[in-house]
Amino acid sequence: MFEQMQNNSQILIQLQGLNDSLASRPIFVLALTSYVFTVLVNLTLIVTVCLDETLHQPIYVFMCNLCVNGICGASSFYPKLLYDLLADHQVITYAGCMTQMFFTYSYVFCEFTSLTVMAYDRFEAICRPLRYRALMTGQKVVQLLAFTWSLSLMETAVGIFLLIRLPLCKRHIPKVFCTNWEVVKLSCSSTVANDMYGLLLVVLHLLQAGLILVSYVHLVRTAVRSQSDRRKFLQTCLPHLAALLVFTASLLFDTLFSRYAGGSMAALQNALAAEFLVVPPLVNPVIYGVNLQQVRTRIRLRFILRTGT
Repeated sequence: MFEQMQNNSQILIQLQGLNDSLASRPIFVLALTSYVFTVLVNLTLIVTVCLDETLHQPIYVFMCNLCVNGICGASSFYPKLLYDLLADHQVITYAGCMTQMFFTYSYVFCEFTSLTVMAYDRFEAICRPLRYRALMTGQKVVQLLAFTWSLSLMETAVGIFLLIRLPLCKRHIPKVFCTNWEVVKLSCSSTVANDMYGLLLVVLHLLQAGLILVSYVHLVRTAVRSQSDRRKFLQTCLPHLAALLVFTASLLFDTLFSRYAGGSMAALQNALAAEFLVVPPLVNPVIYGVNLQQVRTRIRLRFILRTGT
């Protein structure tokens, strides 16, 4: 295996996702603006929560974790894209490809697990309010965050380990960034272990989606009982549900087009391929910043104090 890794490390992979783009350089300004704005809106929420002690509550801590993960996801994609938009040839080293995939899939798995943890938090807060404070302590929050990142990094590490053992016979990826599915297709040996592990991950995250669905069934039943529960559901659960739907839809687009889109749909496929790395990190902080009244109020107050108006 070590010898195979050394052989693969000499490979330069050609990224062909920009080949059909006739206006790649003008897109540079749009991509740079999107990246900067994504980082700024996420940092705004993170800094607001960190500096305001009234926001040191589990739901806001988990929201910050989602924002940190969003920055990681966007940063696994934009810097390489920005470089390629100005370069004459879009290539990436084998090590660079593996590194990009490690951060990309860590972001994907962490997003799913974070949303599952947030659903659990909302379930306890609304369905079992009397025991919520005793249950969701600072130590419990830290444990949940550690579990989220540990599971996500472990899932990614195993996937990368299964990839690096494969010999590559081709060097062209029809996308603007590296993905597991495309790299596996470059191999000239059996990929059964990779396929089985991919199926295992699908089942695991479908179970997470099932847990979220079950929690929301209970949340809706509880929320209709009183006005205060309905208000809490609308303010904290709807943003979470919106974030989940945005991320799932974005990831689904990439999965479907990676497997079933034909050559005639290459432009659309390349546009949708990066949606899960572009849209959720940009939209999530906006959704939470607008819907969570306490966060919105603190951001407005901080902005007013800074501008002196």
